[in-house]
Amino acid sequence: MQDLFTDQPTLIRGRHLPNTLERSALQDHHERRLEALARLSTAAEKCDLRTPADSDRDLFLLEEDEVSLLEAAGAEWANLGNAIRNFRQQLPIIPLEDFGFDTLAENPLEEPNSLLHRIGGGVEAWAYASDDGSVYKFYLPREEKRIGSVFKFSIGEEAVFYAQAGLGDYQGLLEKLLLIHALHGTATEVVAITPEGIVVAKQTLGDPLPQGDDMSQLLPSELIEIPSRFLRANRDHPRLFFLKDCAWLIADLHARNFVRCEDNQLRIIDLVAAPWPNDTSRHHPIITDWINRVQLDPNAYVLASSPDDEL
Repeated sequence: MQDLFTDQPTLIRGRHLPNTLERSALQDHHERRLEALARLSTAAEKCDLRTPADSDRDLFLLEEDEVSLLEAAGAEWANLGNAIRNFRQQLPIIPLEDFGFDTLAENPLEEPNSLLHRIGGGVEAWAYASDDGSVYKFYLPREEKRIGSVFKFSIGEEAVFYAQAGLGDYQGLLEKLLLIHALHGTATEVVAITPEGIVVAKQTLGDPLPQGDDMSQLLPSELIEIPSRFLRANRDHPRLFFLKDCAWLIADLHARNFVRCEDNQLRIIDLVAAPWPNDTSRHHPIITDWINRVQLDPNAYVLASSPDDEL
């Protein structure tokens, strides 16, 4: 299939649920995009184009010809040129008007659109449906070139760690979309980024749940409950998730972030996440030991020697 707006291959259309092989291909796309970003970031730092403290928005919007005149100056510039081209293949820059929006309007996403109709949205993104039923999410840049939400960790008062959701970055958004897909959430593609820095994602259509439904017993089985003495968070149902041996904090798992798909299964459409703070955890051997054991056995006790109800 071809995407209606980009003419690029797509595995998502309307309520169609990709099969196992298609879902694997989608996850591979997410992972290759993040790998291409890592190479681009490294190449840009070697050419003194950015520092680790810089916002990554400018990195995400580098054009293919951005450094073409400098590529003959040495291997590092040539590597940067190749890295930009590779990343653009994974995340093309496509004008907002190609999705039917009037970019001459003061707030294009609020104006009528003959190609898309709005079906929802929140702080991070606005959601639209196309004529074929596919869902397109437009993640809007926010203050200081930030986008989306991620968790920041601090030392807690009632627990070892406190995780607070705050403004995220573009890498964090790509990681979030990968995690949604990896958790058997609704199938998710990253379609494009616009010149304004809006990231466009595409998801399978599902039916929303009643607001306020209790999700505590309906979460994906791969999510592991975190002992409250280890972590408190300012989002619903904080859980631990392992993806290729990397531990992630996943939360914000309320009813509005789930849909019921055509196979009658509940699937995540949004979440807030961050890599687990392994460096800080090393100062807390009990947490480190539990994480090592719970990766192998999701039902592992907090202490290897004692059931939790005896603590």
